[in-house]
Amino acid sequence: MKNIVFIVTDRNRNNLHVGLSADLIKTMNFYRKMPNLFFDAGQQLTRLVYFEELSSETMAAERFKMINQFTRLQKEKMIRNVNPDWIDLTTGLDYEKMLKTGFQVKPVFSFMS
Repeated sequence: MKNIVFIVTDRNRNNLHVGLSADLIKTMNFYRKMPNLFFDAGQQLTRLVYFEELSSETMAAERFKMINQFTRLQKEKMIRNVNPDWIDLTTGLDYEKMLKTGFQVKPVFSFMS
């Protein structure tokens, strides 16, 4: 079972939220559906900027506690080491999920009628 520690932010990078999840895609979908859960509409936490996959629940819980105690500057440095442009990593996770499950490409146009 996956144990993932992650950091999400809003589009302006004003807020950083550290989380712990077993299913990161499901968690990010929840954040998108419930954007006002933590902050107002202008500060929706929908951009996944950092995550780590750990092998056990105890290791993940310890890492979560450690990252939660970091200062903002320490979190930013950690994010910039792996994601210098702060791009949303959810897109890559969605693509990876499609590759694992297999997907059918449906043609947009059909020339054969």
